[in-house]
Amino acid sequence: MKELLLGLRLLFRSGRGNRVRFALMTLGSSIGVCCLAVVLTIPGILAAQDGRITARQPTSPDYYAVSDPVGYPLALERADSYGSKPLTRTFLARGSRAVPPPPGLKALPDRGQVFVSPALREVLRKEPELARRLPGREAGLIGPQGLARPDELLAYVGMTRNDLRTGYHFTGFGKEAPLPTLDPSAVDNLRCAMGFIVLLPLALYLSVCARLSGAERARRLAALRLLGMSIKEVQRVSAAETVAAAAIGAVVGLGEYWVLNQIGARVGLPGFTWYPDDGALSGSTLVACLVGCPALAWFVGRTGARNAAANPLAVRRAAVAKAPSSWGFLPLLAGSGIATGYCVAGATGHVPAGSLPTVLIPSSVALIGVGLVAALPPLCRLLARRVARSTRSLALGLAMRRNEAEPGGVLRVTAGLVLLVYVASLAQGTIVQMNESARPVSPVMTIDVPTKGLSAAQERSLVGLPGTDTHVVTVPSDRLGALEGPGAPEDVSSPGLVLATCAQLRDVVSLVGGCVDGQPLRLRNPDLTESEMPYPKGKVFLPLAGGRRGPTFTPPRKTVWFHDSSVLGAVDSGSILIPPSMVPSGARPEGATLKLVSASDPETVGRVLDGISRVSPIADPTPVGLNVDALQETAIVETLLGVAMVLGLVIAVAAFLVAAADRAVERRPQVTALSLLGARRSTLRAVQVTQVLLPLGVGLVLALAVGRMAESGYLVYCQGATFWDGAGLPVLLAGTLGVMVVAALGALPLVGRRIDPELIRRD
Repeated sequence: MKELLLGLRLLFRSGRGNRVRFALMTLGSSIGVCCLAVVLTIPGILAAQDGRITARQPTSPDYYAVSDPVGYPLALERADSYGSKPLTRTFLARGSRAVPPPPGLKALPDRGQVFVSPALREVLRKEPELARRLPGREAGLIGPQGLARPDELLAYVGMTRNDLRTGYHFTGFGKEAPLPTLDPSAVDNLRCAMGFIVLLPLALYLSVCARLSGAERARRLAALRLLGMSIKEVQRVSAAETVAAAAIGAVVGLGEYWVLNQIGARVGLPGFTWYPDDGALSGSTLVACLVGCPALAWFVGRTGARNAAANPLAVRRAAVAKAPSSWGFLPLLAGSGIATGYCVAGATGHVPAGSLPTVLIPSSVALIGVGLVAALPPLCRLLARRVARSTRSLALGLAMRRNEAEPGGVLRVTAGLVLLVYVASLAQGTIVQMNESARPVSPVMTIDVPTKGLSAAQERSLVGLPGTDTHVVTVPSDRLGALEGPGAPEDVSSPGLVLATCAQLRDVVSLVGGCVDGQPLRLRNPDLTESEMPYPKGKVFLPLAGGRRGPTFTPPRKTVWFHDSSVLGAVDSGSILIPPSMVPSGARPEGATLKLVSASDPETVGRVLDGISRVSPIADPTPVGLNVDALQETAIVETLLGVAMVLGLVIAVAAFLVAAADRAVERRPQVTALSLLGARRSTLRAVQVTQVLLPLGVGLVLALAVGRMAESGYLVYCQGATFWDGAGLPVLLAGTLGVMVVAALGALPLVGRRIDPELIRRD
């Protein structure tokens, strides 16, 4: 305890400069804790949103325990899209039994009443055509307790029980959990990405703040050691200052986060909004910030004092620092080797599968990140020695000799910016992979509409909707009648049917050869693999709506080859093409799906969905290739990764500026000595800028190269269509140049016009 008190006394009674340094350490710790709190509260925000979604889910009755489920209300939920955002419509019909309303409503809506979220009300004012999906009049707003987030598009629509014949009974709300807002794998990827983007620079930043004025502090601690204090006592004295700064900074940082949460919740972020209570600090976050950060400061403070306590004479006499070990290259080489292997596998078409890649890729990313930091000192020292031997420039020679003598100072200044460029590539790869799985890759789109629950007039209206180019009707194999004929095996599955003309088929797929109207044909796509089940030899019949039996025919042997580069999924290889003329007039296949083909741009898709809702509000259209939930998930991940990148940028730039300023202050005696020897101020500025920019440039080029390699390895591991992300390279190059400009401006030395000989009095 006496060592801690001694450390605090030395802090506050050792001059104005040390008090200013303590204030900077506290400010730096507060910024770091604020960023840490932002990262740690994001899972809590998502969990709170998922909890409100769960609370409004209708609960199906237990038909074994409920004697009369018919009297319960009916519900039918439809989730479609408005642009790239999901629009959820819940149709409710009251019953003879009373059921509590969903959260956010005071009572179940009556027939014709529509309750909407505030965000949906604003959209309806801008897009009146969207009201076609909500039959009725607006009767009020849904309260915040019934909404996952403030910008959610949600509506409750009151209907009659006759209108909801395809609905299901429910006894209440909140007992059946839906799918989470973010898939668990996406949450894991996001947590891993944010950990690399924010926490690694944050650890470096806190270390930099904890080691401000390291040379001066080391001399003071060495003096205490020479006065008779033990090594552990000297380490405790050193840790007292850093722990005090970290503790005060943690409290201030939590206050900064509270203000930031209140402002951010009211303003919102693109694609992601939340309520202020969702971002409240949890107990684990408080422990991590109030205990974890001072503990890290304690460790850094003790580690920083180890050299001064173990060899005080070398510190007091400014002995030459030990050369950094070349073992720092080992993690970088190991991680780069794994990433290179995945790149080669992707280029040769031999993507590895199994459980091993799930371990290799995260290990590769972590090894490269650690290796970049560990390899900078020996790499910069080697480069400085080579350049200093060959150059004839005074400024370049002085800069390189300083980097050769003090390679650890280069690490403090450049490590944060180098890691920022590296993790930017990883964030770009995550966004590319998620966009690829969510957005349509074809200029045309198929919208599947099940015909169950549609009348013949409604189906005819859907066929001619504005915005649709053509249509086909498909019947899955499980809807076909049993096989007939002598010797027909029972285990042979029936093929699916496609009711369309050859012209309609050509509008749906890319290429069709040898199609003839008026007869059944077998469809084959050479790019797709068919089922290994034997092709049926007996007869099949098509069941019609109303329990009637449709046409009976023998599966054809004549094959029509087609090619579908868009992979819409409208036509399956192995299906049977049936001309519509074979179906009796006015009859409709049982369990069929109407596939409407339109352009894939959001405006056209929205217009078609509005038309479908106008014909049948409770229809369940599914745009094939457009995953609205995945789009929302991608938007949230992009926003959170953007927040992480901003935090990482702030942390990295702050770490650079703090380390550069601290290094310039520590070098004032050397700068003063050079000034007395006749060096010009322009030369001294060039020395200061060069000794930062040259190793930083080497580190950024290395980070850019291995970052692109790690990103490509990750994309190969995900086995998507994109292995090489060329679109993200210009952004990274522009960001790298911006980092160099910031470094050049921040590296200007603190060289004044007045020379203070007191700075070199001891020397």
